[in-house]
Amino acid sequence: MKEMLVGDGSKAGSSGSSGLSPAAPTDNGEAARRRKRLVNLTRPWVLLAPSLIVLAGLLLWPLIQVGKLSLQDYKVKFGGGEATFTGFDHYKDLLKSDLLWKTVLPNTVFFAIACVGLTVALGTAVALLLNRLGPTWKLICSVSILAAWAMPAVTGTYVWIWLFSPEDGMVSQMADSMGLIDAETTNWFTERLPFYGIATLNVVHHGFPFVAITVLAGLLTIPKELYEAGELDGANAWQRFWKITVPTIKPVFLVVTILSTIWDFKVFTQVFLMPGGSGSNPDVYNLGVYSYIEAFAKNDYGAGAAAAVLLTLLLLVITIVYIRTLFRQGEEDL
Repeated sequence: MKEMLVGDGSKAGSSGSSGLSPAAPTDNGEAARRRKRLVNLTRPWVLLAPSLIVLAGLLLWPLIQVGKLSLQDYKVKFGGGEATFTGFDHYKDLLKSDLLWKTVLPNTVFFAIACVGLTVALGTAVALLLNRLGPTWKLICSVSILAAWAMPAVTGTYVWIWLFSPEDGMVSQMADSMGLIDAETTNWFTERLPFYGIATLNVVHHGFPFVAITVLAGLLTIPKELYEAGELDGANAWQRFWKITVPTIKPVFLVVTILSTIWDFKVFTQVFLMPGGSGSNPDVYNLGVYSYIEAFAKNDYGAGAAAAVLLTLLLLVITIVYIRTLFRQGEEDL
């Protein structure tokens, strides 16, 4: 009897302990999962922290200072400067300026649109040509066009200035010999349309190699079987381009288009270095040059900073559209 009681007690004790034992592993497992989720959440930020700190120092802090300066009337004095808070007065003056709405913004927007369209079109055409070449000529031509991309913007701009020099420029002399202009009296840099025509040639010449090489990389990923199937169906070259090439590497075209738009909206060197672009001809200002002239030529740092903030906001809108479009494209691909 005692043995039975002892046995029953041991059984009861063992059953009681077995009923409590699963709780501890469950709690430990839940805590481990929480720790794992926390590590997975924080590890990327810990790894990115050094880079984010550097970017904040190089990009975020200057942006904050520009925004702060745009709200002040800053006067440079010996040994420092004096800042007077003016609120949004510089923005009000900027948005009321006829020069902004009639000259600066149209120059910036239409110039960027023309440059982006021509750059993407020329770069795509060159990429299609490179894709049809053999390995040796493809390498030679790729290195050759990359030389234009590697050329500093200052050097390239002075080359184009020399080509269109009013009296002794090669283009002026050729046009004069064909009776199109009088090289001694024609100045390509005094009027807005020819000025920005030359600037567009300069920007497109400097930017199309990036588009060409990037699109070529996308073309190399397209299976040749797709083109062969298109030929069997009777599609010509133009139809194969629009029905096969463009849909297949659409993300590549999207990337080069948006990046070119961001770069061409903030063009400064190619405009500023051309005759008349550094301040003597307000008809050819874009936002970048206008900001520089207001800040450093007129010593109105607050107005120049306000123009720079406006340009930054435009680029921020373009960047947001770029990111959302990429995400939408990725969701469609999934």
